[in-house]
Amino acid sequence: MSTILEIKDLNVHYGAIHAIHGINLKVEEGEIVTLIGSNGAGKTTTLHTISGLLKPTSGEIVFKGQPIQGLPAHKIVAQGLAQTPEGRMVFPDLTVGENLEMGAFLRNNKAEIAADLKKMFTLFPRLEERRKQHAGTLSGGEQQMLAIARAYMAKPKLLLLDEPSLGIAPILVQAIFDAIVEINRSGMTVLLVEQNAYAALKIAHRGYVLTTGEIAMQGPSAELISNEEIRKAYLGH
Repeated sequence: MSTILEIKDLNVHYGAIHAIHGINLKVEEGEIVTLIGSNGAGKTTTLHTISGLLKPTSGEIVFKGQPIQGLPAHKIVAQGLAQTPEGRMVFPDLTVGENLEMGAFLRNNKAEIAADLKKMFTLFPRLEERRKQHAGTLSGGEQQMLAIARAYMAKPKLLLLDEPSLGIAPILVQAIFDAIVEINRSGMTVLLVEQNAYAALKIAHRGYVLTTGEIAMQGPSAELISNEEIRKAYLGH
């Protein structure tokens, strides 16, 4: 396995607040890695720094062997990294189909784009049913499916998912986690930030536990799920 993403001694400040304290993190090609932790632990800040929406104070972010910290977000996307933001952020006035086309705007091969669109409609049949509907009229769960499918259409080497189960009806949460597994099986590497620690650890290969901007624990998901401290703090057992 080769390392697709490596974070070395990353520090991030919001003004005077030291949000991320020298974290180290690795994602190998083909993995699902999850970053869990309570609200305000720094999970979204970490993702935003990787994807170029925030500038780190110090440290290094290496993607496919190249340092990317400090690059503008659009250049990072062009290198093969896509993020579905917390809160979904679909284009409400565009149809479902147009949103998916926007995801593929950096790609040229029409046959491959059509094949990937078909794959997403197989994975999320609701999106095909609502293809001509404006995205703003979809339910929260359907918008989340659309956000994931739109990011997939960019065909990134690494997909960053920020809180995909947030504010979604429980019946759809399982469908979304199943889809993440399928996307990973198709060859896409996934870094997943998720408050639903149990659901995330169940599908991830490895996990990192973030506590107030520091990595408190890391390891294979099975070990983290059976860890007493983690069960008490995050899994409600």
